[in-house]
Amino acid sequence: MGGQAQGGTTGGGVMLFALEASADLGRAVSDALGQPLARHEERGFEDGEHKARPLDGVDGADVYVLQSLHGGPDQSASDKLCRLLFFIGALKDAGAARVTAVAPYLCFARKDRRTKPGDPVTTRYVGAMFDAIGADVVVTLDVHNPAAFENAHRGRTVALTAAPLFVDYVAGLGEGPFCVLSPDPGGVKRAELFREGLEARLGVPVGKAFADKHRSAGVVTGELLVGDVGGATVLIIDDLVSTGGTLARAARAAMRAGARRAIALVTHGLFMPGAAEALADPALERVVATDAVPAFRLGDHPVRAKIDVLPAAPLLAEAIRRLSERRSLDDLMVV
Repeated sequence: MGGQAQGGTTGGGVMLFALEASADLGRAVSDALGQPLARHEERGFEDGEHKARPLDGVDGADVYVLQSLHGGPDQSASDKLCRLLFFIGALKDAGAARVTAVAPYLCFARKDRRTKPGDPVTTRYVGAMFDAIGADVVVTLDVHNPAAFENAHRGRTVALTAAPLFVDYVAGLGEGPFCVLSPDPGGVKRAELFREGLEARLGVPVGKAFADKHRSAGVVTGELLVGDVGGATVLIIDDLVSTGGTLARAARAAMRAGARRAIALVTHGLFMPGAAEALADPALERVVATDAVPAFRLGDHPVRAKIDVLPAAPLLAEAIRRLSERRSLDDLMVV
C-alpha cells in the first residue's frame, strides 16, 4: 500500500511532513502553523517491509517530521519508530540541512532506569538510534522522565509540557478552590510545574498534594496521601493513563480525605484494556487528555461521556514555529 500527504513545497526554507500513522494530527498541526504539509510517499511490501521518501525537494531545508509513537491502531510502536527513523535517514540523504523529529508520544520512554538485574534501559537505546540516523532535534510532549530523555540523546532535545493546555481548561471551570495532586512521588515536579502555572493564571493560591505508589512486578501498592485536599476540586496530573488504576486510586484517596470532586488531567490517553472500567469509578468525575494519542481503544464505551479531549496541535505548532525562528521555548518546556 502507499500514500502521500497533501500539500507541497519546493525545497529550502521550513518544511513539515506527517507520516501516515499520524496524518490527522499532522493536518491539525499544519493548519495551526499555517504551513502546508510537504508531500511524501509511503509504501508497504508483502513481507512487511516498507519504505518512505520525500516527494518534495528538501535540499538545504529545515525539516520537521511528525509521528506519534504509540502502538495501534494499525501499526505497533516499534513499527512507527522504525518508519520514522528510516524517513529521517532518507531526508538527511536527500540533503536536508536540519531534521527535527516531532514525536508527541515517545515510545519506550517508561523504561528509563534499571530496576532489576539485567534490565534494559530502553530510553537510552532509542536515543542512540535517533542520534545514529542523524536527527538534529527530537521534540516530545510530557515524556515520562524528562531528565532521562535529555541524557539519552547527544543532539538537542525538547521536552514540551501540556501544562498550558490544562491551565486553560481548569481556568474555564470557574470553580475553586483547587488542589493539584501527583498520583505518585515521581510526578511531583510535573504537578508543581502545572500548579505554579495555574496559580499564576488564577491569581489565587492553589494547594498541592501527592499520593504514594510503588510498583513491582506489575503490582501497585501504597495508600498514603499527603496534602490538604479537603473541600477542594482535586486535579490529578499525570503524563499518561494506561489501565487507569493509578488515577482511580488517587481519586478515591482524595475523596476519602474530603475532596469536593476529582478530575484527572493526563497528556497521553493510552486507555489499555481495563481502563474503561477503572475510569468509570464514580470517585473520578472527569478525565481530560490530549489527542496526541487518539482514544481509539475506548470505542463507544459509555466512559467516553466523562472524557474531554484537548487538541495538542496548537502547542506543537507553536513549538515548531519557535524552533524554526530560533526563539525561546522556555515557557512551553519542562524545566
